[in-house]
Amino acid sequence: MMLRYALRTIQHRKAGFLGAFLALMCAAALVTACGTLLETGLRGRIATERYAAAPLIVSADQNVHRTTVKHKGNGKTKTKHEAKPVAERAWLPAATADRLRHLPGVRAVVPELTFLAQPLGLPAHGADDDVPFHGHAWSSAPLTPFALTAGRAPAAPGDVVIDRTLAVRAGLTTGDRITVQSTRAPRTYRISGIAAPQGRGGLRQQRSLFFSDAEARRLADRAGRVSAIGVLPAPGTGTGALKEQVSAALKGTHAQVATGDGRGPVEFLDAAGARVKLVSMGGAMGGTSLLVAVLVVVGTFALSIQQRHRELALLRTIAATSRQVRRLLGREALVVGALAGVLGAFAGLPLAAWLHGRFTGMGVIPPTLERTAGVLPACAAVAVTLLGAWAAARISGRRIAGLRPAEAMAESAVERRGPARGRVLAGLLLLAGGGALVGVLSVLRTEAASTPVTFLAVVVLATAVSLLGPLLVRAAAFLAAGVLRRTGPMSTLATANVRGNSTRMASVVTPLTLLIGMTCTVLFLQPTVGDAARAQAREGTRAAWVLGAQGPGVPSEAAQAVRATPGVTAATEVVRTTVRVGLEKYAAQGVTGPGLARTWDPGVTSGSLAAFAANGRAAAISEPAADRLGLHVGSELVLHLGDGTPATLVVAAVYHRGLGFGDLTLPHDLLARHMDNPLAATVLVAGDATGAELSAAVRKFPGVEVVAPAVADRLQADRGQENAEVNLLAMGLVLAFTAIAVVNTLAMSVSERFREFALLRLAGATRRQVLRMLRTETLAVLVVSAALGTGIALAVLTAFSIGMTGSAAPGFLPLVYGTVVGAAALLALVATALPGRFALRTRPVEVAAGR
Repeated sequence: MMLRYALRTIQHRKAGFLGAFLALMCAAALVTACGTLLETGLRGRIATERYAAAPLIVSADQNVHRTTVKHKGNGKTKTKHEAKPVAERAWLPAATADRLRHLPGVRAVVPELTFLAQPLGLPAHGADDDVPFHGHAWSSAPLTPFALTAGRAPAAPGDVVIDRTLAVRAGLTTGDRITVQSTRAPRTYRISGIAAPQGRGGLRQQRSLFFSDAEARRLADRAGRVSAIGVLPAPGTGTGALKEQVSAALKGTHAQVATGDGRGPVEFLDAAGARVKLVSMGGAMGGTSLLVAVLVVVGTFALSIQQRHRELALLRTIAATSRQVRRLLGREALVVGALAGVLGAFAGLPLAAWLHGRFTGMGVIPPTLERTAGVLPACAAVAVTLLGAWAAARISGRRIAGLRPAEAMAESAVERRGPARGRVLAGLLLLAGGGALVGVLSVLRTEAASTPVTFLAVVVLATAVSLLGPLLVRAAAFLAAGVLRRTGPMSTLATANVRGNSTRMASVVTPLTLLIGMTCTVLFLQPTVGDAARAQAREGTRAAWVLGAQGPGVPSEAAQAVRATPGVTAATEVVRTTVRVGLEKYAAQGVTGPGLARTWDPGVTSGSLAAFAANGRAAAISEPAADRLGLHVGSELVLHLGDGTPATLVVAAVYHRGLGFGDLTLPHDLLARHMDNPLAATVLVAGDATGAELSAAVRKFPGVEVVAPAVADRLQADRGQENAEVNLLAMGLVLAFTAIAVVNTLAMSVSERFREFALLRLAGATRRQVLRMLRTETLAVLVVSAALGTGIALAVLTAFSIGMTGSAAPGFLPLVYGTVVGAAALLALVATALPGRFALRTRPVEVAAGR
């Protein structure tokens, strides 16, 4: 019975339910898109390329592990095992291959070396910037398998075989010469041959260069180690049986055995690491989206039910019980939610594909991680939409359903004087909760911990505004009344409307406040950290010149050439990676010790930079990291280097410029030996040598250039801008959804005022005067929303800045802020003017007569 009534109500009030339908559909699309990214991170396929002909790959464990045992009071224990991936490739002992060569069913064991090998000086069309170049020993060619299509295998140290794709793109052939930047100084090789994968086209996600075995070992620079081992089965041996034998032979070692799709993560470490990042990003986006969606949908349903107050009051007067009214509202919400959820889920699938493509283009997700398009996110979106719609309708209709019939009719004629006590109490509690989150934010000193709390605080404070909105709107109308009275009678009427219909106006204030507050937070979050980091780096860089590279990095030989230049007093090589302390990830840089104090000043607060530079097993640590880890000068720092190798160092210095230089500073050689790319990211040069003299010293190193520190700072700013674009894209969908909610709510608010506008017209008001009244109302609401949104963003960003930089000075760009408020104003005015003009098209006599 109630379902039939609900369907009839929806049929006759299509316009009234359209707003709720759009809000729910956008929410479903958002949940589907975020869920698809999350599922891709959990189950996305990483297909192998190089190891296509090797059904079984043995590799080192690419994770750091921690096992904790908790003792319970009843004598039982609980064991918990955790693992986190390392940043660089972990290598196997070469002797591991000897354990496998004589196993039954093994035809061949092929050790693999994978190392940096970047060709230099290729024509613009010859290099694909998005595809990495890797070097290998020619003896590992059977893993793909690669076969020669021209020339011969590399035999001498100066020989190289390139893949056919590179040869075609760069116009190279056998006998040509090519300069390759690997882990050592660039070297020119003669192309002895061209190879291609047998039975298929070239490799899509990488370019391969093959060297003689001796030269490959020299370039890899990992004596006695290999990056992986391919195991080829004898005829008639199944992969499953072979895996069991290999696993048994390697029992007790840290080696991992992979088959099938498990080989992809071994080959593409960046894709395996991107899974973790995508799970984190998808979860954060999905959680924030869900909170925003709940806030927007509840507000939309509240406005929709408020507009039907008279209708629902009449139902109560003709003996409809409170339960029946609640059931009617619930059935209506489920019908609208079902249709909106299904359509939104379908719309979310291409949205997820677009997001995945954008993240791939920005380099956040490597193209080797394939997008998963399962039905689970869509089903979850439909379920969440149904539950959200039902809950929003029940919450919004709770008051009208609980009133006595006479009270319901009275409230349908005139808005009640103030919000319910429960609503005010809930708003105050959420306001206190938002304040607590802001307080917590001011003591968080890592970006990974601060960012989720930042957006959560904005949503919680916006929810408090939603609940306290009627009181805030009335207060704002009271304050603005004196100013608006001087601008004409329609402005006075607009002020009376704002004050007398505070609940309706509050439903418009909420999404506008959320839009301005969230947008400002997203846009100013990265500048707050980035500006402080660049300022610290600028203050702490004493170098007169900086060496950078257009290629993979600056080789040590280039730094040596600079040190030999007259007038140079110090040249500090800097490499950067991440390490694990326990399971926590920390940004680390490695620096060379001689002359360090002449090029670098991290702001040492305890200990000595000289003591750090003189000890190859010492570490310098930032103040925030020292506080988190409970370390001081003289403490032992136990960590895992980039490739998972454990190391114990002694803290020799503590410094305060951690944002500019990272949390950990370690000896250069220690860090570089355990990195896939050991080339220096920068070289800091001190002395009175000129830029021309330094340029002459590094002329024989292609791609290495000499720049002033200010230029290096601008390049760092450009990289920070790329990170800001990623964050903006990640939260852009939430902002777009909020903007749609603003338009939707404003349109709903205006579209139900046909009779009010008609009465004004019959009383003598012109169309222009009515539209002016609407504009005044909208501007009043906009001022309130801008003040509240700005206040929320300012409080949150200030707390974020205190925690991250130690200064209550968040990054602020006046032009960007003005653009945000201007865009919100334009959005609000257009969303009000269009339905307002449409409402005024009908003759007022017809509206008043009820036609």
